[in-house]
Amino acid sequence: QVRLVDSGGGSVQAGGRLRLSCVVSGFTYGRYCMGWFRDFPNKKREGIAAIGTAEGIRYHDSVKGRFTITKSENTLYLQMDNLRSEDAAMYYCAIHYFDATCKDFISAGTYNFVGRGTQVTVSP
Repeated sequence: QVRLVDSGGGSVQAGGRLRLSCVVSGFTYGRYCMGWFRDFPNKKREGIAAIGTAEGIRYHDSVKGRFTITKSENTLYLQMDNLRSEDAAMYYCAIHYFDATCKDFISAGTYNFVGRGTQVTVSP
């Protein structure tokens, strides 16, 4: 059984930083993209960062230069620096299989496996 456990969210002031983590277990596909998306109450879902088995790394334009995605064995990380109020959202880690270069992850909107989410709040 595939399981994604995401954590690390919290409440910070604008300009602050957070590091999200996602521990993955039970996943055995050879080619895939793993990354993060976020959901807002009144805005379209955004795929924001992804890393693939074919060494593809992608970022949404809104987070380039501020967020960094990395992966170590079975754990995915998202380092978020210089947070802005518009970054406040529920963040989820996700897997999109057969997308080894992550060319579809940012725009996909739906994913094969998804964590339960971790809330990020940014105050002015």
